[in-house]
Amino acid sequence: MTPGAHAAHRARLLSSRELAPNTRNFVFEIADVETFGFVPGQFISLTAEINGKPITRAYSIASVPQANRVEFCLNLVEEGFMSPLLFAMQPGDEIEAKGPYGGFIFRQPAHTICVATGTGIAPFRGMLLQRLAEDPAHEYKLIFGVRHEHGLLYRDEFEDLARAHANFSFLPTLTRPTDVWMGRNGRVQQHVLDAIGERRDFVIYICGLKEMVDDVRGRLRELGFDRKQIVYEKYD
Repeated sequence: MTPGAHAAHRARLLSSRELAPNTRNFVFEIADVETFGFVPGQFISLTAEINGKPITRAYSIASVPQANRVEFCLNLVEEGFMSPLLFAMQPGDEIEAKGPYGGFIFRQPAHTICVATGTGIAPFRGMLLQRLAEDPAHEYKLIFGVRHEHGLLYRDEFEDLARAHANFSFLPTLTRPTDVWMGRNGRVQQHVLDAIGERRDFVIYICGLKEMVDDVRGRLRELGFDRKQIVYEKYD
């Protein structure tokens, strides 16, 4: 995710809430505009002066356009620079923001599989909220992999979407399940292959860490998927 040249805005924290241990959803307003336009899936760069140096980090927007509000989902990285600052912010505190940037957005409506691990789920929250409201004609599947059940970020929202839209399936999988977990186990890669089956008419969107993204891309190419059918964003 490489920022370009945009005017700086003031992002004011409205609220934050815990999604899982050391993972929060942040709600900001872009304080100097009434409307902040973006396409779900894009990201914003936040900049702060830390230890006398400007530090910039990019975060996917985890919401749909709504006046001047944006939401982010991120982990606390104890040894990091930006996330401890963000986790310490109180409502009313401000930080510099630039954007939106990025091309990890839904293309033309098509049968779609979304693949996410960890906070790679963030862009899909806004992308699916918007697209499912507009496109009942195509099939959408979300394969979401985490270690533990408590790490299934926005789980209730995705389950609600699956109940509300017959063309949407939410397929979570755990690599460290407990005995009471009755759902899918293991890494997302195998579940992507299962979801595809013999079909080759899906567009696949992938978001997460490099190792997972590259592995899924390689497997899709082996199956004969065209590059145009594979859209991805790496978080490291």
